[in-house]
Parts: sequence; C-alpha cells; structure tokens
Amino acid sequence: MAGQITVQDLGQNSVAVVGGGPAGLAASLALARAGAQVTLIRKRAGNDNRTTALLGPSMAFLEELGVAEGLAGKTEPLVAMRIIDDTGALIKAPTLMFRSDELGLAAFGHNIANSDLVDVLERAISAEPGITLREALAVGAEIMTDRVRIELDDGPAVEARLVIASDGRHSKLRDMAGISVKAWTYPQTAVTLNLTHTAPHRGISTEFHTKTGPFTLVPMPGRRSSLVAVVSPDEAADMAAMNDSELSVELERRSHSILGKLTPAGPRGAWPLSGLTPERFAAKRIVLVGEAGHVLPPIGAQGLNLGFRDGQTIAQLVAEALGSNDDIGSENLLSAYSRARSGDVRTRTSVVDIVNRTLLSPLLPADALRAAGLGVAGLSGPIRRLVMRQGLGAGVVERA
Repeated sequence: MAGQITVQDLGQNSVAVVGGGPAGLAASLALARAGAQVTLIRKRAGNDNRTTALLGPSMAFLEELGVAEGLAGKTEPLVAMRIIDDTGALIKAPTLMFRSDELGLAAFGHNIANSDLVDVLERAISAEPGITLREALAVGAEIMTDRVRIELDDGPAVEARLVIASDGRHSKLRDMAGISVKAWTYPQTAVTLNLTHTAPHRGISTEFHTKTGPFTLVPMPGRRSSLVAVVSPDEAADMAAMNDSELSVELERRSHSILGKLTPAGPRGAWPLSGLTPERFAAKRIVLVGEAGHVLPPIGAQGLNLGFRDGQTIAQLVAEALGSNDDIGSENLLSAYSRARSGDVRTRTSVVDIVNRTLLSPLLPADALRAAGLGVAGLSGPIRRLVMRQGLGAGVVERA
C-alpha cells in the first residue's frame, strides 16, 4: 500500500480470522469466548444452495457457542444413515442401515441449509463484544516475529498475534505462511440442489454408491431433502441443460423412486471435485481452518464437521495459552495445533479418497475391497458401533 499505513491497535490476545464461511464464523465465536480479541475479516459471498449434515459433536460445539437455540426449526434430525450399492458391480456390497438409537442417541446429527447456518452464526457474532467485524478483503500480509500485519482493500491494516486462515481451498494466507499442499482432482462434478418429494424421508439419509460417485439424499424439514449427486462432468452438463420436469424424471430414476416423485426446488449448483491436504496445519503465526486445511469429496458428511473441530481445537489451545500468559502465536502452540489436527484430517481424507476411488475404478479387486469394507462395517456388535462412533468424530460417547 502506498503512503503511510494506518494499523489497528495490537493486543496480546489479538486474533484475526480471515474468511466468512461457517468454519471461520464458528472459529471467531469460539476464540472470542476463549478470551481472544477477534477481528473477523470477510466479504459477504453469494447464497450457498447446499446443506450440511452437522454431526453430533458439531451440534454440541454449536450448543457450547450458544447458537443452538437459533437453529430451532431450521434443521432436520438424522436418525438413520443408509448406504446402497448401486454400482452394478459383479461383487456387490450389502445395503447398510445405521440407526442412531444403536448408540443410545436420538440422532446422528442435524441437516441444515448453509445459508441458515451462516445467518445464525452472523447474528451471534454481531452480539459478541469480543469480535470486531471488518467487511473487507485481505490483499496482503506481512509476517513479523511477534505479529502478522494483514493489509485490506478498504480501511486500515490489521495486526494480530495469531491469524486464522479460513480463506478457502485456494488460501492466500496458507501460501504466505509457506505451507505447501498435496492437491489432486477427480473426474467428477457434484451437482447440488434441494428437492420436494411425495414420500416421507423418515429422517433417513440415503447414500447410493454409483460408478460415478455417491448420490446422496439428506433429509430437510418437511417432505424436502437436499441432493448431492456426484457424476461425470458430461453428465453434470446434461443435468444443467434439463428443465425441472426432465431433471425430476432423471433423479427419480437414479434414486429408484425411494422418495416418490421428486421436484427440484430452488437453484442448482455444480462443483468440480478435488482433494487437498497440507504438509502441516500451522506456521508463522498462521493456522489453517476449514477448506484452507482440508478438501475432500462429499462422502460421509466429513467436510464442515472437520472444519468445526479445527475451530474448536485452536480455541482450546488459545484459552490455555491466555490462561498461562503465553504467546498465542508461539511455535509451541502452532505445533500443538498441527499435531492435534493431523491425525483426524489425514485419516478421514484417506478413507474418503479410497472409497471414492474404488467407486471410479473398473477393476474387480476395487469392487471386492469396497464390498469387504462395507461388509465389515455392517457387522453387528462392537465393530459396528465402533464404525458409527468413528464416522461421527471425536467426542461421541455411547450411552448404554
């Protein structure tokens, strides 16, 4: 920036969060509640037509943040998850039905429209005295020994002891911190839209495994569901060219009419699939949260749930550092964050990647591997319950 740079006052507990998606918003709230003075830097994005299945630990996190009450009436409980092999493979995996009451839970989680989730989090942020909102874009950063200066496209720069990079899969802050990534693409596109249907969903999320990827119907309030159909780019283009009546017929065929007659409701989206993991999750006073630190296909509802655990983890570490009067951007804290998130993120990314690639592979051994894995997951008793607990993530305790 030319001329004299005006900088906001720096405090020992100052944190800058860059990015206004759900992961960044939740992290901002968690950090403020942990005692940090947070500056949230974001530009409002367009409406997101997708939904998110918030699993049990994520719902508990939102309750801790005091926003669960605002979600009332906007979510649908997920009482069961069904996986159906629709690949047409010679070796077919068994149909699996996991029910939350097997773990003594009322629901595995709740599905919510991303736009509703963002609205609820933004209202909480506007009422939080520990958060200053800057409606601006981060256009540059200077990393110093004891702080990071973030230059904005509008107004004074922001300095902070710690920066949360929640600026997406193409994170500029991640690049500025010198964190390299392993990135890859898939020959798939996720088509997203919401639907109304004539048959009740009964709180059951259904994931068809097809030769192009998962075709997933997730319950919404009433006789509505959200759809993520992972298809080839050519099929995605064909779907985009269909009118609502044509698309309804095509989706009923792909869903085997499991929810009766389907009617598209609202805008459609199309998202090329890719994957990403970083070499580490923090460096030079910058920590990665959300898609800045992990990108994976939409299998098993892992994406945003991982992002919420990112925010929860860094908030816990910051609270401990502030309680001990330690530097919240120290190498010790950054290393602790990387260690804490590495196993969770890498394990889940690897599992989702393997499942997705076995769907795409034309080879018989891949079908056998997938069928065997799902067969083990469907076993009764402790193994089955272990699979369910691992799928839900950290913090799930079986009750009786």
